[in-house]
Formats: sequence, C-alpha cells, structure tokens
Amino acid sequence: MTAVLESAVLDASPDIEDQAAGSGAGWHRVCAVADLEPAWGEAALIAGRQVALFRTVSGQVFAVAQEDPATGANVMARGITGSRGDRPTVASPLHKEVYDLGTGECLGTPALRLATFCTRIVGGYIEVEL
Repeated sequence: MTAVLESAVLDASPDIEDQAAGSGAGWHRVCAVADLEPAWGEAALIAGRQVALFRTVSGQVFAVAQEDPATGANVMARGITGSRGDRPTVASPLHKEVYDLGTGECLGTPALRLATFCTRIVGGYIEVEL
C-alpha cells in the first residue's frame, strides 16, 4: 500500500493562517480503509510527520508515531500487532517493547510512551488528526 503524502487538511473550519504557515493542524485524509490490511502496519507521511497506521481484525483503526520511543528509529509500522486482554497493542520490531495502540502506554517500561493520534473513517477513508 502507498499512503498519500502531504495530504490536504480536511478541517471544516480551517484557520487559513495556520495552513499557510504549514502547521498541519487538523484532519488529514490518508488512505482508503480497504488499503490497510488487518493486523498489519503501514507508514504514512502526514503534514511532514511520519505516522504508523494499524487496522485491527475487528476493524478499529489506530495512528501512532512512526518513531520508536526507545531508539528514535522510524520503524513502528513494522511492529508486531496483538493484544493484552481487550487492549490492541503493537510491539516494537527492534527491542519488542509493547505499546497500547489507544493510549501509547508502554506496558513494560512506564517511562516510554508512544505518541497517538485520533482517527476517524469518513466515506471509506481513514483520516488522522494532527
């Protein structure tokens, strides 16, 4: 899958000054839901920020920072998805720290946290708020 790069802001009431300055604040259409394979991650560049997208088998969509909090490497889209109880998770492909996809909490090392972003599905497309 190839994600849309530098997609347009979709906020219904955008601040023209912020858009002109390139702030990237607001909702961004990234890709069709069908483009994301369940239980697999994909990386996208959204308003200059690397984001990892995940769709669970149950159909939930999550967006987190592509940057691994432990190493700074942009690899989270290649992480291993799973769950801890009813919490969807991703394990870093480098050192296997497990993060809650909804909250960004590291389940093994509380000092680490993965940035998370709000997602929504509109007309069959995934949108991410930055």
